[in-house]
Amino acid sequence: MRATLDKLISGAGLLIAVLLLVFGGLLSWAHSFIGDQVNTQLSEQHITMPTDQTGLSALPKADQAALSKYAGQPLTTGPQAKAYADHFIAVHLNEASGGKTYSEVSGQYIGQCSDPKAAATKACTDLGSLRQTMFMGSTLRGLLLYGYAFATMGTIAGIAAIGAYIGAVLLFLLAGFGIWHSRRAGHSVAADSQPLGAHA
Repeated sequence: MRATLDKLISGAGLLIAVLLLVFGGLLSWAHSFIGDQVNTQLSEQHITMPTDQTGLSALPKADQAALSKYAGQPLTTGPQAKAYADHFIAVHLNEASGGKTYSEVSGQYIGQCSDPKAAATKACTDLGSLRQTMFMGSTLRGLLLYGYAFATMGTIAGIAAIGAYIGAVLLFLLAGFGIWHSRRAGHSVAADSQPLGAHA
């Protein structure tokens, strides 16, 4: 019974190990695919991370600290995208709007400038320009943060793939030990079942 149980457990372990290898392969593919897509999409935007010459030194200290390690680099990774979105674009949008969101600025424009006569005033043209700036900046910021989110998912998939491979190796080792133990137990039972005179 012990030998049979060892074989059953070892067989189940081998099956799970094979499944983990399959999952690991799929997770590795997901990691590679997401990484390539994020890199390609971000590279095509031709964004360069800010330097002191392009506004880095004018930012608040906390934002400078978040961006300085990427200064002058082409924006091609998820962490760079998040840093640029949160510590460069967001700062300039907040400065331009006084801390208002695009939705708030747009609502103000609609409320004040719906009348054609009012829309022609300098106040409304300035507000309209701010509205357009907020729309473009918020859209770009959102797209960059989507890129960061997908890059993070790719990283998690890569870590999960490594875990799956490690689990598969451990299960293969344990299954091998179980098969060896079942054979040993089988030989021991066979030896014990022989008549006493057979050992002479």
